[in-house]
Amino acid sequence: MTKNELITLVADKTRMTKTAAASAVDATFDAITTTLREGQDVKIMGFGNFRVVKRSAREGRDPRTGAPVQIKAANRPRFSAGKGLKEAINN
Repeated sequence: MTKNELITLVADKTRMTKTAAASAVDATFDAITTTLREGQDVKIMGFGNFRVVKRSAREGRDPRTGAPVQIKAANRPRFSAGKGLKEAINN
């Protein structure tokens, strides 16, 4: 599903205009992104949890040449599915 398909689905289910649904979807994504950027977790009961994992700097290998390459430290977003989402998918 693309973002546009999600907006259309939200508009249809909530009987909102596509413009209003796009604003709602964008605001949701912005809120999640801002919260993660601040280092906080986002927990949505029945759906799942978003969190930030800190990856330390490390040495990797260039796949073409096999030469060592330094990989910088970085923060990575992670998502864990909640019980409700897992049950909905498996039933």
